[in-house]
Amino acid sequence: MRSAVRALLSPVRGRALAVATRAGATTNTNVIHKRYKHDSQTLRDIASEDNDFILSILQASPSVRDSRSYLSSFAPPPSETDILSPQSVPSDTSTSTKGITPDPNPLVNSLLNPILRRPALVKIQGPFTDAQLDSICRGMAHLQKLGLVSVIVVDRDDLPSTESKDRFEAQRQRTIVRHEVERVVHFLSRHRSIARPIFSTVARIHKNDLGENTNTNTNTTANTNEDVFIEEEGLDHVRRAVQEGEIPVLLPVALDEGCRSRRISSNKVLSALANSMGINGTNNLEQQNIASTSTSTSTSTSSSTSTSASQFDLTPLRLLIINREGGIPSYARNGLPHLSINLASEFQYINRTFDTSWKETHPTSLSNLSLARGCLEHMPKESSALVVSHRSPAAMIANLITNKPSYSASLPHALLVESEGRITRDTPTIIRKGLPVRVLRSMEEVDKVKLTKLLETSFRRKLDENNFWKRLENDLDFVIVVGDYAGAAICTLEGKNTIHEKEGGQELKQEQEPICYLDKFAVHPSHQGDGTVDFLWVALRDETYGLGLLDASNPSIGSLRGVGKGRDLVWRSRSDNPVNKWYFERSSGFVKTKDGKWKVFWCDAEQRLKELWREREFGGGRLVKVVENEEKGRTDWWENQIGAIKSAWAA
Repeated sequence: MRSAVRALLSPVRGRALAVATRAGATTNTNVIHKRYKHDSQTLRDIASEDNDFILSILQASPSVRDSRSYLSSFAPPPSETDILSPQSVPSDTSTSTKGITPDPNPLVNSLLNPILRRPALVKIQGPFTDAQLDSICRGMAHLQKLGLVSVIVVDRDDLPSTESKDRFEAQRQRTIVRHEVERVVHFLSRHRSIARPIFSTVARIHKNDLGENTNTNTNTTANTNEDVFIEEEGLDHVRRAVQEGEIPVLLPVALDEGCRSRRISSNKVLSALANSMGINGTNNLEQQNIASTSTSTSTSTSSSTSTSASQFDLTPLRLLIINREGGIPSYARNGLPHLSINLASEFQYINRTFDTSWKETHPTSLSNLSLARGCLEHMPKESSALVVSHRSPAAMIANLITNKPSYSASLPHALLVESEGRITRDTPTIIRKGLPVRVLRSMEEVDKVKLTKLLETSFRRKLDENNFWKRLENDLDFVIVVGDYAGAAICTLEGKNTIHEKEGGQELKQEQEPICYLDKFAVHPSHQGDGTVDFLWVALRDETYGLGLLDASNPSIGSLRGVGKGRDLVWRSRSDNPVNKWYFERSSGFVKTKDGKWKVFWCDAEQRLKELWREREFGGGRLVKVVENEEKGRTDWWENQIGAIKSAWAA
């Protein structure tokens, strides 16, 4: 009776007892008990891992735009049954629809069961302990569930980037790297991800005829007359693995012209992969469709093959660099990582301002930045690179779903650096192709046609061009333009006239500092969500309320490079504007106008605030007031001056 109850309560143990009894073998209850314990622990581990996976998605907190962007790349295309709604299908029967089970939610299914698989290039920059590598591989497994198949190239910081000339030392280094591949495959399998170790050489080394290499990509070996590239035969190993949902794990090796396998820098292999798999490489969907159709043997096979090929694209969407250093250090944050980097505007500047002490703490930051630049040239414009510490595995999932940094770079510096739980050494850095940033200080430099088109597209209103441009001719302070008018910020000087006040029967003249007024802030809809808004606001901050500080020095064309006196930045927004939440997080304060239609926001000059705090600490204990003497009445003056500005839009 006891055994029957145990078998009923434990199907796993009951099946083991039944098999042992039918075989006539002596039942070893200890062995069965251990097996039962093992199976139970495995189920608990699987449940715990699934819970971590779901929690990581929830912690990413994607917006509606983020979710749409993710689904546009990974969600399966709608089928005919999804396109035709039940109401649009004519009914020729009178059968009741009661009791029909509702269809599953397509959004949930596409998130947890994606059909489309897209690759990502991943550099695992060890050495890592077993616990650290297990955490990294868990993140890779989670990414695979979301449709992103990692193409991994292993690396070791404790080994030289090129192979030793000593035969025995070269063999020892090769053995270490090969063992690293086996470790990655092992830990991936522990998290139910199928990995495919590729020990063959997929890369080739080619010697240029020119003694001087003019290639700007990073796929050049230590010898300046040698390039690394991927042949179609080598790329086929990666393609078949990704198409079958397996994670290829590659050695950083290449075959030279003497057919000798040599260990090279993993950066060279990744750059060559990006070149071959990218939008300008040997991989393209049209060739795949032709090849798949030509090899089909029947009409049905041809149709299915063509469909699968059209749903498969080898172009990488992400570059992940997982290391022990964390993100790329920033001079503006005293060595803490950059949150996001605009390569088009900041690449040369970061290299010039890289502190010598960081070469000890972050020895591979600049090489990883160059790697990201070279790879992103061959990836879609919405792609990004993420330099992340092994201590932040959840950041990889957040980056995949939102394609955003952990914290917005346009948030106030004090909030990002000085508050608890914000930026740390392990905070990841997201790198984008970006767009150049220019500061224009006269109307002659402004392209009125392009700026008009941007404003009307962004605000969805018709601009009153004559009055708007006439006002800017008189009051323009500067215009910040991102790219070819993908975004723009227009600042004017308001209240420049002398203010007359009567005191004691006498008329006095008081010079009031003009208001730096943010008249228009616009980003083209096609660039919303790709980091342009943060790049634009950071440039705006450096030209206005952040001016005068060391971290306001930036490489934007025409900028003041941080030299000058900071000014309060003022702007207004309608009270019901949904963007106000974004403004709340970046402003120092706001007031509602007397008629209740507008909210007037402002950002205090950070240089002035620092001087006030310095007086408090070193000026005899002077307390900082909620409203300083020079700040009294300023909000009323702002409201009066800004309220007098006529609308820029046509009636």
